[in-house]
Amino acid sequence: MSEPDMIAAWQRLDAATTTSGALRPDDLPALAALGVCHVINLALADHPQALPDEAERLAALGIAYSHIPVPFEAPDETHFAAFRAALEGARGPVHVHCILNWRVSAFFYRYHREVLGMAEDRAAALLTRQWDPGTHAHPAAATWARFIGR
Repeated sequence: MSEPDMIAAWQRLDAATTTSGALRPDDLPALAALGVCHVINLALADHPQALPDEAERLAALGIAYSHIPVPFEAPDETHFAAFRAALEGARGPVHVHCILNWRVSAFFYRYHREVLGMAEDRAAALLTRQWDPGTHAHPAAATWARFIGR
């Protein structure tokens, strides 16, 4: 199957890891067709773009689910620790999403740098395909820049 580019803010990080923004019901069969075994959601469940009953919809497709609600204005170390535990405990391939792929790209930037030891330029290139909190005008961008150490 080709990459499901119709999924909002779709990005493939490696052979076993994909990311995106908010999922829609029609996106889930595409993830299943890719062989995704686990979905990690960093968005708040009450966001207007959040997919209702996401866990149940994924379970019906045989896909495991972890929900780590990260308030956009206040990411913290407990969120990162939960993300790391979910990612490292997941049977892959894994798909990680939020609403715009901003939380996810920031979390992976930290994971790539701090855990995997990825070179800064490579980690930054993956991050900035979605956004760069160090240069973005969003009111929470400075919080995110501090959170990822940029």
